[in-house]
Amino acid sequence: MRFGLRSQIILLSCFLALLPWLGYEYVWEMEKYLRQGQEKTLVGTTRALATALHERPKLFDHQASFLDQVVKGRDLYAYNLPSRIQLDGKLHDWKTYQPLFWHYDKSYLTPINLNHEPADLSFTHMVGKYDNYLYAVFKVKDDNTQYRGANSLSITNNDYLKIALKNPDNQIFNYIIAPKKDGWITAYEATSLTPISKIQGHFLKTSDGYNIEIRMPLNMIGNKLGFAIVDKDNKNTPIKTMSTSNLQDLAQLGSVLLPSPEIERIIKGMGHSGSRIWVVDNHHRVLAQSGKIQDADGVWSQNLSDDPSKLSQWRQFEKQYLHPLYYKILTKPPADFLDTLFDVTSLQGKNIKGALAGKPQSSWRLTPDKKAVILSAAYPIWIDDKVMGAVIAEETTNGVRTLRNKALEKLFTVILAVMLIGTLSLFFFASRISSRIRTLRDAAEAAIDPQGRVLRDIKGSNTQDEIGDLSRSFANIVGRLGGYTHYLENMSSRLSHELRTPVAVVRSSLESLQLQNLDEESQKYIERATDGVHRLNKIITTMSEATRLEQSIQSAETEPFNLTKVVSGCMQGYQMAYPEKSFELSLSDEKKTMQGVPEFIAQLLDKLIANAVEFSEQDSPIYVEYRVDNQSTHIKVINKGPLLPPEIGEHIFDSMVSVRSQSLQKKPHLGLGLYIARLVADFHNAQISAKNLDSNDGVEFKLVFKSS
Repeated sequence: MRFGLRSQIILLSCFLALLPWLGYEYVWEMEKYLRQGQEKTLVGTTRALATALHERPKLFDHQASFLDQVVKGRDLYAYNLPSRIQLDGKLHDWKTYQPLFWHYDKSYLTPINLNHEPADLSFTHMVGKYDNYLYAVFKVKDDNTQYRGANSLSITNNDYLKIALKNPDNQIFNYIIAPKKDGWITAYEATSLTPISKIQGHFLKTSDGYNIEIRMPLNMIGNKLGFAIVDKDNKNTPIKTMSTSNLQDLAQLGSVLLPSPEIERIIKGMGHSGSRIWVVDNHHRVLAQSGKIQDADGVWSQNLSDDPSKLSQWRQFEKQYLHPLYYKILTKPPADFLDTLFDVTSLQGKNIKGALAGKPQSSWRLTPDKKAVILSAAYPIWIDDKVMGAVIAEETTNGVRTLRNKALEKLFTVILAVMLIGTLSLFFFASRISSRIRTLRDAAEAAIDPQGRVLRDIKGSNTQDEIGDLSRSFANIVGRLGGYTHYLENMSSRLSHELRTPVAVVRSSLESLQLQNLDEESQKYIERATDGVHRLNKIITTMSEATRLEQSIQSAETEPFNLTKVVSGCMQGYQMAYPEKSFELSLSDEKKTMQGVPEFIAQLLDKLIANAVEFSEQDSPIYVEYRVDNQSTHIKVINKGPLLPPEIGEHIFDSMVSVRSQSLQKKPHLGLGLYIARLVADFHNAQISAKNLDSNDGVEFKLVFKSS
């Protein structure tokens, strides 16, 4: 099966146009499969970690997971603090956590007073964990702060802070902090008034109340903890207590959730998996956390960063020049996206809810600033056929996007290379086609001269395509045209040769008849026949003349001669040959020697002058100019008379072409005079042309000989 040039170009163009689309679709499908793989891998990560936590009840015994319900404000959550808190009462170290402070108002007041004002007593509070200590902060609003008396033995006849906790031995202990002044505080056991040195802190009075910061060791605290601010304005007013929970009843005492060091140690090893890990209890409260979401792009982006010192020259060129172009379309995964789960007490979500119901689930979410997509997978933690919590692993799609970008970078590079190679191939392909077409054009132009004569044959190409077919068609056409032209060129010679004998027979017969005594009517017909034979003989003579000239030109030998002398001699003869016509001459007498045949030049001038005489108006002169300069020699013959047809152009010098009207056809004429003039001009490498005068009242014939 042979494909033509057009089919080849169309196929190649379609392939080049289809290549980027196919590559993009492939990368897009690859990204979808990578996301599915990332999702399955992340679920596998949570499953592996949950397996390490299954059936280990001691990890959850102290985490209040046994509670049926967790109430905010009553059940406290100790945040992981990034650094040690300076106990100075100024709250500078809690600034980033102040939005997380829980506000206690009249709903936490004992006794109940619906008309209670916040300025009279209210506070905000939170607890945090750092190292082996639990820190607590209280920002109290109190319009009348009462210190403990300097010499007072009582610690409850004033404002104070009460702490109730359940120790690891399941006993409730109450501690009271009643400062005498601003500064370091001393905690007392509520019943024995024994100072407790393990509890440290600082008291600082403010414009609207006071601040308290305390610290206590974690080994003092079990899973129950509560605080109360007791306000005593004066002796005549009742005591008001605002507490986080009921400090007198162990069943109603609030819980405290401390991030589990044991669980944190277990999940710490998973921090190298490229995920952010959370462990929550069945109340959605965070027990442990590991990793940062900004770094949690999974294993997909590992080893994707290039070492600049090990980059090849091509990679350096690609990174420096091509990547800026690529990333006008692509987007780099951002590392500064907003993380709303930076530090929370509980986690919510459909996947977490499903995991706590016993079904592993995963979900995708967009960050609030819409810069990143986060994949979250959750897996339940089972203890005695009961879900006690869940493991949540989170990753961004930045790793997959980085892989996609890498694939698209290579794809774009390959496309650029293919497009470059394709463009060069098409360029050379088109250049080759253009070269072959130009060669065929030049061969066709060289095979036929401006007058339509076939000068040489065209060699057909053996190539099996459209241009090869065209060249073979041209060769066939030129061959047939050459045969036909050869036939036409020889036709006048054959006709003149073949017609001479019958014309001679007719003429001799007519001459014999004229010698006889015939009547006047018969003599008239004989004269008319004799005139026709004479005209026919003149036509044959003209045809023979053109044929002889062509043959003479082919075998003529050139010689140097004086063109000026030839032109001057011919013009003297024309004035004698055409006495009825006047000539206006402008002839240079400068000697002009050229190579050629002077007889042919004379014959050329004969045809031009005869043509001018025949077409000139009766009383108008014929103007002849002969001028010699350094570059060329000019001969002009101008006559007033009928104009050349506008469409005749250079064809007036073709064989058997005549523009004579019917009124000028009294003499036999075959249109060979100017054809002979052109043959002579071509033989002498001269240019002959004809045009109408600018005044539109005559015709100018011009002959130009180039100086050699």
